[in-house]
Amino acid sequence: MSIAHLRTPTRADEALNCLQSAIIEGTLAPGEKIGEVELCERFNLTRGPLREALGRLESRGLLVRRPHAGVKVVSISGQELLELYHIREVMEGLAARQAAERMTDAAIADLHALLDGHENMVAQAEGQAYYQDEGNYDFHFCIVTGSQNQKLGEMLLGNLYYLLRLYRCRFSTATGRPQKALREHRHIADAIAQRDGELAQFLMQRHISAARSNIESKIQEGLITL
Repeated sequence: MSIAHLRTPTRADEALNCLQSAIIEGTLAPGEKIGEVELCERFNLTRGPLREALGRLESRGLLVRRPHAGVKVVSISGQELLELYHIREVMEGLAARQAAERMTDAAIADLHALLDGHENMVAQAEGQAYYQDEGNYDFHFCIVTGSQNQKLGEMLLGNLYYLLRLYRCRFSTATGRPQKALREHRHIADAIAQRDGELAQFLMQRHISAARSNIESKIQEGLITL
C-alpha cells in the first residue's frame, strides 16, 4: 500500500477524490465547463479545498484552463484516443515483460489476490462493469510498478495514466467486456508468475489491442462520441 493511502486524507484530498471520480465516471463530462460556485453547490464542497483540488486535477491533465474560456474537463478526439492506445500497447507490453523478470514472488502473490478481489467486484456488478480504483488497486498500475523501470513508470503513470483511466472506465461497461478483461488479466498474471516475459508481453499487447478495437468499433458504429 502506498504512503498516500496511509496518511489521513485532508479536506482537499476528499475534494480531489470526489471531483476525480465525477470526471472518470462521466458525471462531469469531457469538455464540460465548470465553475467554483457551481461545484461547491453541486458536490457540497468549500472554496479552499476545492481550489486546491482543481489545481491538482489540472496538474494531472484532467482539467484544462484556457484564457477567456475558463476551466473545462479534458476532452480528446477519437483518433487521439486510439493513438494513445497504440502507445499503451507497446509500452505496457514492455512493462509486462520486465515485470515477469523482476517482480518478487510476494508481489506476484499480491497480484493474484488483487484479481480475486476484482472477480468478486465483477460478480457483484453482475458482469456489467469492471471498475478499478487507482494506484495499487489497479492491475495495470501494478504491472508498471512491478516492471521496476523508473522511466517507463514516469511515462505511463503520470498525466497519461489519469487521462486513460477516464476512458478505461467509460468503456469498461461494454457487454461481455468486464469478464473478458478479467480473464485476460488472469492470463497475464499467470505468465508473469511463470517468469515467461515473452508470453506476458504478447498477452498484454493483445489485451490492450482488444480494448482499442472495442473502442474503434463503437466509434465507427456511432454508439459513442468523444
